[in-house]
Amino acid sequence: MNIKSSQTLVEEAQKVIETLSVNDVKELAKNKEITLIDVRDIRELWKEGTIENSKHIPRGMLEFWLDPESSYYKTNKIKDIKKMVLFCALGWRSALATKSLVDMGFTNIAHVAGGFDALKKSGFKIIEKKKK
Repeated sequence: MNIKSSQTLVEEAQKVIETLSVNDVKELAKNKEITLIDVRDIRELWKEGTIENSKHIPRGMLEFWLDPESSYYKTNKIKDIKKMVLFCALGWRSALATKSLVDMGFTNIAHVAGGFDALKKSGFKIIEKKKK
């Protein structure tokens, strides 16, 4: 079987989506121009925490929670959202997620180069995510 690799999919996505540096994200966050969205699995958040003031929308539910026609639609998930900036652990899942949302018609969207790891290293405040 001849399939595209996941790395190829990420590279193709990166050609057509907006990728922000951590410094770009810091500036936009400081000016309250973005909504950070953590697309990592909930177990990653429990283990490592998340960025303060970010919203969590797991990668597996992203398209469904943001689609008003889906039975899984979450009305309040994108209420009052400015530019959506997605992040995952390293930036691969968020690149694919951003491309998927662009394909759905979202326009004010980007992802973070280096993901949570880069945000954490650059000094973004990490908060604990407790199990419910």
